[in-house]
Amino acid sequence: MKKAKILLCVCGGIAAYKAIDLASMLYKQGFEIRTVLTESACKFVSPLNFAAITHHDTHSSLWDDNDPIPHIYLADWADLVVVAPASANTIAKAAHGIADNLLSSLLLAHSKPVLWVPAMNVHMYENQATIDNIKVLQKRGHHILDPAFGLLACAYTG
Repeated sequence: MKKAKILLCVCGGIAAYKAIDLASMLYKQGFEIRTVLTESACKFVSPLNFAAITHHDTHSSLWDDNDPIPHIYLADWADLVVVAPASANTIAKAAHGIADNLLSSLLLAHSKPVLWVPAMNVHMYENQATIDNIKVLQKRGHHILDPAFGLLACAYTG
């Protein structure tokens, strides 16, 4: 049986390093993995980490000389989009249809399941704007994993 094609989309934040382990786990389970990193994610992790694990180029720009419409190609290719870690910024963009980077554009073009793994400061996660944005995504059929409780990188607990 053929395993699903998963597009792992990584947002900026300290939890971005965990996406490297996630990509490795999924690859070892036989899934075909492609990765998209936001500009902010590239400040926390290297695209080379993901390319080495998945054996595919990592995408981070709408303006790719090799593929003039990467947001359409990647949206069509993926059976499942996993946004991990998902930032408050990207959640808000998706909830409001903003398409100003590769990730937010491909989310508008993708018609199959989307799984969000929010990772942010507890006050950001519990902010009414974030709560409302998550509800919008859920109403559209997106799936949200609740964050784990523990000590955060910012020294808050949540």
